[in-house]
Amino acid sequence: MEQFFQQLTNGLAVGGIYALIALGYTMVYGVLKLINFAHGDLFTIGAYLGLTLLTSLALTDHVGGFLGIGLLALMVMGLVGVIGILLERIAYRPLRESPRLSAVVSALGASIFFQNAVMLVYGAKFYVYPQNLLPNIPVSVLGMPIPLMRILILVASVVMMICLYLFVQKTRIGTAIRAAAIDQGAARLMGIDVNRVIMIVFCIGPALGGVAGMMVGIYYGQINFTMGWIYGLKAFTAAILGGIGNIPGAMVGGLLLGVIEALGAAYISMAWKDAIAFVVLILILIVRPTGLLGERVAEKI
Repeated sequence: MEQFFQQLTNGLAVGGIYALIALGYTMVYGVLKLINFAHGDLFTIGAYLGLTLLTSLALTDHVGGFLGIGLLALMVMGLVGVIGILLERIAYRPLRESPRLSAVVSALGASIFFQNAVMLVYGAKFYVYPQNLLPNIPVSVLGMPIPLMRILILVASVVMMICLYLFVQKTRIGTAIRAAAIDQGAARLMGIDVNRVIMIVFCIGPALGGVAGMMVGIYYGQINFTMGWIYGLKAFTAAILGGIGNIPGAMVGGLLLGVIEALGAAYISMAWKDAIAFVVLILILIVRPTGLLGERVAEKI
């Protein structure tokens, strides 16, 4: 029972990271009907920026562990958000009226560019985050010891997901995002600046992916320039699992995928954990092709 609980909490923590990345895919798809294949590389950039800022500014030494990590997260989100805006402006906006395949090719080109840029700047070697940034003491949950770091990762992920959901559902900008996702032409007629809405989407999605990259570096301690490929693929799987274009679906899909991976690695085989996750995805899509919570894509009448 203790092993199951440990794997469950580990899966939820990793699943929270998948969900944060998946939200970037699902938000962009919801508004533009485009899969941003460069999103995984923005996640990688977030991990490297987090390490660079952490070592150069020494925030945890000056203001303490918790406050330092919080400030670091805000800076990483801001910087990666700006990169996301530039990506949309340079790689996607000029092709908005072109065939959809052109934007897909542009997204793949941007992914290759970002990955090689990170490799050229930092090198192809692995980098290690400083240890003991936060106290990794066990916390008793239902009488079982759970590492504090795992709890913090899960709580931070859930808080950011809830904040995003409330932002989209309860604010005027969120209403504009939902309107643009339904019909961009009608949104323009209602006075909504669709270009501004798309810019906001390309800021929020990469910002969440960037902070997820930083969280992976803190949680696992090691990063490399190719990590965006596998994490991006799994987050894309999570978005499909929950229902592409569906924000709550991306959250549920990410958490579920993390739990499936963790339990599969513990009870079947570590070597087969990725295959198990994708087999489950295939089975769910056979039964429910639109994902668990349904695909949110507006139909024009």
